[in-house]
Amino acid sequence: MRSLAYVSVYGGGMDPLASVLAGPSARGAFVLRCSLEPPWAMRIADEAPLSVVALVRGQAYIVPSGGAPVLLRAGDVAVVRGPEHYTVADEIGTTPQVRIEPGQVCIPLAGPDTPAMTDVGVRTWGNARDGSTLLLDGTYESQSMVGRRVLAGLPQIVVAPREHVPSALIDYLSAQISRDEPGQAAVLDRILDLVLIAVLRWWFASSGSASSDGAGWYRASADPVVGQALVLMQEQPAAAWTVEGLGATTGLSRAAFARRFTALVGEPPMSYLTGWRMSLAADLLAEPGATVASVARRVGYGTPFAFSTAFKREHQVSPQQYRASLVATTA
Repeated sequence: MRSLAYVSVYGGGMDPLASVLAGPSARGAFVLRCSLEPPWAMRIADEAPLSVVALVRGQAYIVPSGGAPVLLRAGDVAVVRGPEHYTVADEIGTTPQVRIEPGQVCIPLAGPDTPAMTDVGVRTWGNARDGSTLLLDGTYESQSMVGRRVLAGLPQIVVAPREHVPSALIDYLSAQISRDEPGQAAVLDRILDLVLIAVLRWWFASSGSASSDGAGWYRASADPVVGQALVLMQEQPAAAWTVEGLGATTGLSRAAFARRFTALVGEPPMSYLTGWRMSLAADLLAEPGATVASVARRVGYGTPFAFSTAFKREHQVSPQQYRASLVATTA
């Protein structure tokens, strides 16, 4: 599969939503069925950047720290952004019996009179083998900088009602989780991506008209002028774009284009372009053999110094420090 960095730099017809979906692509995601009998509650402190929770039967509440509880009914699917902690429970006040920490380490919290959470089947875990509640959890434990930049506009919890996520997709994910066949991890990654796509499509299309909600870029992609400019910047980040040049390409004056872009996207054209370039650069720095000079050229900077200055302004660390942190994380 081509990486997001590859498609963005070398083309491929990528639209703005495709950029979102290519960012948080599952690779060895942690996927689990949870079979539960009330009372039950789990404190999620894994600090994963993104999780998908699909309720197959029963009901559940997602209770964020300091936020309002969100009810899930059978068929609903939630996307939860990290790294904030939250609780998933049968009722709002149920005391957590376990705490899930980074690396999916499970810490028991319940007393001796409470049924233990344990393995009850292939990729199936809980306090009952055939509980009245069945939920599916898919955890994206890493995420590209491009995906993080665009998904930052989402609220912490997005819940797609069951009528907006194909039930056949959830049923198939549930069935595949409990199978143990060659290549099964790759199958689960792809199905999980499809579930995520369904939720994000629904949310971005239905989240209102205000660009300040973080979805302005998505609605702007439907605009014949701004949508064209977004694609140009994403597919050709190394081009010497200017507001005047983008306006001319899309048939507007400099001032008219800048006003239209800012109103629809929620930030000026050059601010969006810089953010996109720096997010893309973070992905490119993770590629084997990448150097600061080569990445600088691929995202439109004439010198490594100019690129390093822009990168540090955006990410608070230099490209060298960022690349060193990636090596340390994967070591």
